[in-house]
Amino acid sequence: MPLQNRVMPTGEIVTDPGRGLIMGNRGCLHGQGRSLGVSRWRSKLWICCLLEYKGVQRDPMPPGRWTALFFLDEATALSAGHRPCGYCRRADYLAFAQAWRAARHLPRRPLAPEMDAALHAERTDRSRRKLSYLAPAAGLPGGVMVRLAGQPGLLVNGQVRPWSFRGYGAPAQAGPAGPVEVLTPPSIVAAITAGYQPLVHPSAVTGLRPAEAPRVRVQASR
Repeated sequence: MPLQNRVMPTGEIVTDPGRGLIMGNRGCLHGQGRSLGVSRWRSKLWICCLLEYKGVQRDPMPPGRWTALFFLDEATALSAGHRPCGYCRRADYLAFAQAWRAARHLPRRPLAPEMDAALHAERTDRSRRKLSYLAPAAGLPGGVMVRLAGQPGLLVNGQVRPWSFRGYGAPAQAGPAGPVEVLTPPSIVAAITAGYQPLVHPSAVTGLRPAEAPRVRVQASR
């Protein structure tokens, strides 16, 4: 039976058989019986990691340690408020931190706790509901998650591809005009705008010609 450890772009943790291409954690969220409790995080350190690293076999819910969470791709994890892990994804972490620095015109690369504190303020409100905001669609970079008609989708080449645990669907004929509801936290949107290229599921670029390829990286399916 699937565990309750699949994460949506909204940050909600649900039960679904899809494993996805990226894993991560927010601390230990489960108790006896491998069931989640009330809390949806135990610290401000929300990371997204490789599914496999140096051949290490991981228990997804070791008692009292951490709860493995699974995402369709990095764009989904970023939308939920996670950042690249500085250990198993060192190169991506450094690229993300450098883009964060460039976006904020900082004199040095930010430390992980500094980014985590800023992101935590952008993830949820005091009622622990997902924070979102309106922004002009034309000013958003590819790789950002938005919500249209109540459904999350990935912005690619000015069009929105509907999100699901299986991948992305075909975009609507016309891209969104005017303001859209953005799910990806503002600091991560700024980092993507400054040059960070999120990993996306292969279905995100289905049907695109090479010349139309967005500024994202396609992740190999497993």
